[in-house]
Amino acid sequence: MKLYYSPGACSLSPHIALLEAGLPYDLVKVDLRAKKLENGDDFLKVNPKGQVPVLALDSGELVTEGPVIVQMIADRAGKNLVPPRDSDERYKLLEWLNYITTELHKNLGPMFSPALADDAKAFFKDRAMGKFKYLETALAGRDYLMGKQFTVADGYLFTMLMWATDRLKFDLSDMPNLLAYKARVAARPTVQEAMTKEGLLKAA
Repeated sequence: MKLYYSPGACSLSPHIALLEAGLPYDLVKVDLRAKKLENGDDFLKVNPKGQVPVLALDSGELVTEGPVIVQMIADRAGKNLVPPRDSDERYKLLEWLNYITTELHKNLGPMFSPALADDAKAFFKDRAMGKFKYLETALAGRDYLMGKQFTVADGYLFTMLMWATDRLKFDLSDMPNLLAYKARVAARPTVQEAMTKEGLLKAA
């Protein structure tokens, strides 16, 4: 398999999932602004949507959209990264993935645009903070979103928390559950490895 990624983008989530799954993969770096691959090829010929992540399967099939990619990775790994299909817990995981993509990702993403006015950024930040407050309550007494077990939803939420705190400088100091959760996920060896490979952490 081959993962098309941009350092620190939402493609970090499937990158973590691949490492957690123990599946072999290659990385292809994408310049999202130029829509070019490292070798200069046109990324839009790979994904006309112009976005990462893209997972190229060994069959040649391309899969896009992060929440779908991480489920595919987990299902192929046969590990506990997702609950069994058709179980009540699987639908709860889907609920979390949808919440993260629609309520966090889509509110945080626009804030990276230099063209966005300050009042518009404040609007999106206020909306995102409301979602983080919900998560602060939901994570009380839990190690991960689904309880004691790390799942692919946690890699996605961690990526959004990285965006919020490290890049957008959100102050989440009044959300101890969320900050403890972020630190817990960040300490996982697979997360450290993914961030190192993407140049977000210096190699030890």
